[in-house]
Amino acid sequence: MIPAECKYTAEHEWVRPTGDDGVVRVGITHYAQGALGDIVYVSLPETGTALSAGQTFGEIESTKSVSDIYAPVSGTITGRNARLETEPELVNSDPYGDGWIVEVTLADGAALEGLLDAAGYQSLIETG
Repeated sequence: MIPAECKYTAEHEWVRPTGDDGVVRVGITHYAQGALGDIVYVSLPETGTALSAGQTFGEIESTKSVSDIYAPVSGTITGRNARLETEPELVNSDPYGDGWIVEVTLADGAALEGLLDAAGYQSLIETG
């Protein structure tokens, strides 16, 4: 359950181009949501927020713990998944679809090159 069209971080975030030039969607991986357990709250940043790769931009609260969400790329938040405010469980049920967290307009189009591909991420979680 690691979509090939996404790029990944060692912190278990995924990035997928939306089709709009320079815009990507960001979420957490199936592996991460499984480790967190039942998600009960997602802290969403405001649109217009500038991100630097590696920076914390939100939190996910589950029945087990609270975890930071890290920016996989640098850019500006141009969209947020408002459904998560009332349906945080979407991150559990559809982490690569309806459970996306934010959309980011990339500061640098080459930013995705430094991220893991599906095979690299699979290797990371297997050797974990």
